[in-house]
Amino acid sequence: MSSTSAPPATSAIRWTSRTWAMLITLCIVLFLDGLDVSMIGVALPSIGAELDLSTSSLQWLISGYVLGYGGLLLVGGRTADLLGRRRVFLIALAVFALASLLGGLVSSGPLLIITRFIKGLAAAFTAPTGLSIITTNFPEGPARNRALSIYTVFGAGGYSSGLLFGGLMTGVGWRWTFLLPVPIALLALAAAWVLIPKDKPVGEGGHDFVGALTSGGAMLLLVYTVVTAPEVGWASTRTILSFIGVAALLAAFVLVESRIAHPLIRLGILRKPTLLRASIAIVAVGGSYFSWQFIVTLFLQDNLGWSPLELALALLPIGLMVTLSAVFSHKLVDRFGTSPIIAVTMTVMALGYLMFVLRLDTDPSYLGMLLPALILIGVGWIGFPAINIQATSGIDPDEQGLAAGVLQTSMQVGAAIVLAVTTAVIASGTQGSTSPTAMLDGYRPGLAFAAAVCAVGALVALLGLAAERRQGGDDDLDASEVEPELASAA
Repeated sequence: MSSTSAPPATSAIRWTSRTWAMLITLCIVLFLDGLDVSMIGVALPSIGAELDLSTSSLQWLISGYVLGYGGLLLVGGRTADLLGRRRVFLIALAVFALASLLGGLVSSGPLLIITRFIKGLAAAFTAPTGLSIITTNFPEGPARNRALSIYTVFGAGGYSSGLLFGGLMTGVGWRWTFLLPVPIALLALAAAWVLIPKDKPVGEGGHDFVGALTSGGAMLLLVYTVVTAPEVGWASTRTILSFIGVAALLAAFVLVESRIAHPLIRLGILRKPTLLRASIAIVAVGGSYFSWQFIVTLFLQDNLGWSPLELALALLPIGLMVTLSAVFSHKLVDRFGTSPIIAVTMTVMALGYLMFVLRLDTDPSYLGMLLPALILIGVGWIGFPAINIQATSGIDPDEQGLAAGVLQTSMQVGAAIVLAVTTAVIASGTQGSTSPTAMLDGYRPGLAFAAAVCAVGALVALLGLAAERRQGGDDDLDASEVEPELASAA
């Protein structure tokens, strides 16, 4: 892909006020993506009461967003490479703002779910496109590490602070959880129009409609199957047939991409070890955190009587740690590399989850139990920028959007699968339970599962680090040198 403002050939780049403004604009959009995923959870009881929605219908306010977001991330990232990053980003951001506005105005449950699905589709294009805009405008090295650290901290901050904003907005009225992003998105749209450099679409490879259809269909069907399986049953005929359909679509996709002259997705990129390890790490971080947050939110609010605002303030230390890490996370990566940072932070994060498994009770001490565990979990998010840097290192400029799409698809689809399994685990343990003690006994296996997912991700990161050290510290190993260890760890 060619650009009218190609980055310098060296890692030195002068950060002008325009550079900062473009980066902050992209950061704000990613923050909205993360915020939208977690903020809506606090408002669900109020939405259900006003619109008379069942629990299964309310679930789709979250699942609908994840369905659109996770289902088309691969297509969204590659579309940006092929049609032009600036054009795709602006169109998708405009759609996101419009869907947010409609969501705050409609009074029908099905229409509200549709707006959530559309917002997810829009985010599937803005998220990987924003990441690829950064990686193609900042040269690989310290400059890109710094930019990606700031960018991904905003995304993680959106996830971690969603409960706080959700609690505040729900206190005013649940519709504000939908309307809050509208003016912010519109301002970001105006800024992006001015600040993002124009680029030209790739001259070839943009007509793989069969590849787009099969890959998009496979991801949409996979996410849909995973989020509905706990309700209809993992062994039900519908779930089994859906998984067969996913396998058939993926097989067709691989067949098409391996034979077409200009594939939508070059399959060889999926064998790049740094991208593979980063994808496993982001599944572990996202899946464990969303599962842990889901359980803790239910237990503290529904069983211990905490208000949404109390819960939001209690979990605030995670958001603060993520925000503060923007100051130093890129310096850590420059000094130690991505693999040590990922391995250490994920190990510490797993220990935080383990504290909840072993020490959470029906009268938890905030200073004695909750705060120390929250700090350890927050350390895991400090390593989040390193995951994004590792995933996009050594990737050709015309495939940066594709690499970003692979990484973020891994997070969304992987997190959906982990959360679905967690839901199934706690559903069997809490059925018929009423007392806080009985509910906690039912939730504890789910907490243990979240901790185990994070621990597996830490183990894979440690094995990757060991493989790098044997190869002399090279962070871009040949796939054949590391994949056997990754396969055995996973």
